[in-house]
Amino acid sequence: MASTGGLPTLHTLTELAGLVEHRDQLYVRWSRGPETDLRAVSSTDDLTGISLPGLSANPLDVAPWWQSRSVRVWVARRLYDYSHLPREKGPGVRAWVLRGTEADRGPDNEPLVTDVEPLGWVHSRVLEEAEEEVKRHKEQWGPLRREG
Repeated sequence: MASTGGLPTLHTLTELAGLVEHRDQLYVRWSRGPETDLRAVSSTDDLTGISLPGLSANPLDVAPWWQSRSVRVWVARRLYDYSHLPREKGPGVRAWVLRGTEADRGPDNEPLVTDVEPLGWVHSRVLEEAEEEVKRHKEQWGPLRREG
């Protein structure tokens, strides 16, 4: 991992999958970064404006039902599922990985995380690799209507 603004950057999908294999309570968050987020310590519900009890994030830990399948494919899917967020949330929004404690669930049933430890930025190339990985499995998995 190289460092950007004090936080290392994950440059490959394999590197991120390795982190997921060796740590738990990992999440990916799509925002302007931990420097901004950790001042607020909570997310805001976009619809109502209500302050939520933690930062909204998406889990990276491998679910037990995934069994012995590829962690790399699991992580690719997790990134791909939310890769639309930078387009929706605007300039400066990027993916970053954190370790934390799930405190509650948000309005979209997403984990709300506290005790946040930022671990690294996710380089845009990792997101491209994730999309390529998911598209390689598209025929096996059925329709994925997330293009936009």
